[in-house]
Amino acid sequence: EVSFGIGFSTADGPLADVRLRERNLLGRGQDFMIGVMASGRRQEIDLSFEEPYFLDSNVAAGFDLFRLKRDFQRESRYDVDSYGGTIRTRYELSDNLRHTLRFFARSDTIENISANASRFIREQQGTYATIGPGHDIIYDRRDDRFDPTEGFFLRLSQDLAGLGGDSKWLRNRLAGGVFYPFAEELIGSFTSELGLIYDMGEPVRINHRFFVGGDNLRGFRAAGVGPRDAATSDSLGGKRYAVGSLAMSFPSGLPKEIGARTFVFTDFGSLWDTDAKGTGVLDESSLRASLGFGFSWRSPLGPLRVSLAYPVLKESYDRDEIFRFSFGSRF
Repeated sequence: EVSFGIGFSTADGPLADVRLRERNLLGRGQDFMIGVMASGRRQEIDLSFEEPYFLDSNVAAGFDLFRLKRDFQRESRYDVDSYGGTIRTRYELSDNLRHTLRFFARSDTIENISANASRFIREQQGTYATIGPGHDIIYDRRDDRFDPTEGFFLRLSQDLAGLGGDSKWLRNRLAGGVFYPFAEELIGSFTSELGLIYDMGEPVRINHRFFVGGDNLRGFRAAGVGPRDAATSDSLGGKRYAVGSLAMSFPSGLPKEIGARTFVFTDFGSLWDTDAKGTGVLDESSLRASLGFGFSWRSPLGPLRVSLAYPVLKESYDRDEIFRFSFGSRF
């Protein structure tokens, strides 16, 4: 399979990707993929391989390699150049319960830091290795993974850095969601996610911290919520966060076959606890919240999504974003 993708979003600007995939490599049922993606703020190369029946068992095993360059100038005035790989296995415990084990190794270079950036970011310039194991376990009863109308899911992800390299931390994420059809074409949902990093006695660098805002807290810019340097306004990231969203989706009034829907929502959450300590660091765990509405359309050229959100609870140093837009297609 050869696919080409195009898109645009308020987060990354224009983007394009090319992917080559073989789902039956050498006639053995093995899955091989190589892809290249470029946008205004992100450039990435990925290569992956998976053997679906490793050692003639019901365990899938494979590996992933990547090279990624990411521009964080808008949020914190630095860039990250990363490369690395992961060895992984995946298996099903039941029809709805699956587990993935992995071992990862990566190198991250924090670079191109503005001379006017926060001193807490300038102090971290350099190249750092991160090595360790991780796993994901998910219980999924949704009727559709990408556009659910009923059901629920729970997902736990954990990564441990410290088996070599320059980083030592335990990162935990817990996510879940419930989707319920109150009436035909009237779908209610509640989704939430929690995150916590234990630093294990060493500071957690900015490229490993959590950031909140944008897609996971609409009404605020990407990295628009949470710890910030008061002198430079640079986002510093945090080690603890909690976000949630209540939404109601209903028909847009257009013919059903067009695939257009309208939704209203409230997003809420917070991000706090950074290793950048000292005077001039703004770090409040107070609740932030927004109210909004939006429109989604499965257009012939790909999914389009527009949302408008207004913050109703925020701190004075948070960064708002009323309008958010994304559009993309692969062919």
